[in-house]
Amino acid sequence: MSHDTALREHLVQLLTGSDAHASFEAAVKAMPAALAGQRPQGSDHSPWELLEHLRIAQWDILEFSRDPQHKSPEWPGGYWPPSAAPPDEHAWDKSVRAFLRDREELCALVIDPATDLYARISHGDGQTILREALLTADHNAYHVGQLIALRKLLGAWR
Repeated sequence: MSHDTALREHLVQLLTGSDAHASFEAAVKAMPAALAGQRPQGSDHSPWELLEHLRIAQWDILEFSRDPQHKSPEWPGGYWPPSAAPPDEHAWDKSVRAFLRDREELCALVIDPATDLYARISHGDGQTILREALLTADHNAYHVGQLIALRKLLGAWR
């Protein structure tokens, strides 16, 4: 296996796996709808807010990585949902599906041998696909940990 192939596979594992922590899938599985919009005492966010933040940020990084015309949401408000609670009973699952779809597309970009992981993104400020994949994995791991902590505080974790 070439070094390039190994790096690509490691990046995909970092984005999708759970080697050092719980996976995204575990963190969002079987979330009680009644608790998704609750902010535990002392918390700035609800599980819904964290899920949507994860989805929006990952989508933004993916689109930035592949579309020179992409316009990122306004910071910070554009990266968070407008309310602590999901707008309807289907919103949680819809957001999870969108997150997984975008993650799959990011992984496809990373694993594609035609993608130069080290080339500067033409419309960026020195970013590379490698940097964006690492940024996504880091950001996702941080907020997945927060989501699990919130679920524990709400009594909704295992």
